[in-house]
Amino acid sequence: MQIRRIVTGYDSNEASTVVDDEIRTPVAPAALAGLDFYPLWATDPSGRPVAPDEDGSIPYWPQVGGTRFLVVRWAARSQVPEPVGDPEALAADAERQLPGLMGAFESDNPGFHTSESVDYGICLDGEMWLRLDGDTEERITPGTCVVQRGTRHKWENRSDEPATMLFVLVGADRSQV
Repeated sequence: MQIRRIVTGYDSNEASTVVDDEIRTPVAPAALAGLDFYPLWATDPSGRPVAPDEDGSIPYWPQVGGTRFLVVRWAARSQVPEPVGDPEALAADAERQLPGLMGAFESDNPGFHTSESVDYGICLDGEMWLRLDGDTEERITPGTCVVQRGTRHKWENRSDEPATMLFVLVGADRSQV
């Protein structure tokens, strides 16, 4: 699947127009083997647009009132390679590409994380599993929408097909959501 981003704006005559139209290149840190991130757009807490660059120039998680719009693609379970290299160097490279993301993950429970955000997610294709505390888990299929309210969770693709989720992250105080 190619992810195409179209951004609208105004021309010099104040007429609405397309100001950007491009196929996005995924951010795919080796430390997160099998995951492709497509940052599409972001806003700061004032609502001002901040277009994410592919070089990881903005934090992954939004500040309170800020937003992030992205697509995440999980490889089929059978296609996920084992990360190769020094774990610390791989984590540092992932932090460079997606600032702040790695720090949200629990070191003793791979994949589990919490965030200071409300995340709206919709499954576009494939099948995902949302794991929560205890034995709570939900099967997520195309068209399923998830409102993730800053709770501890983990996403898993247990199938032999890729899966794609679209997310909007809204920065929030977890204790208030």
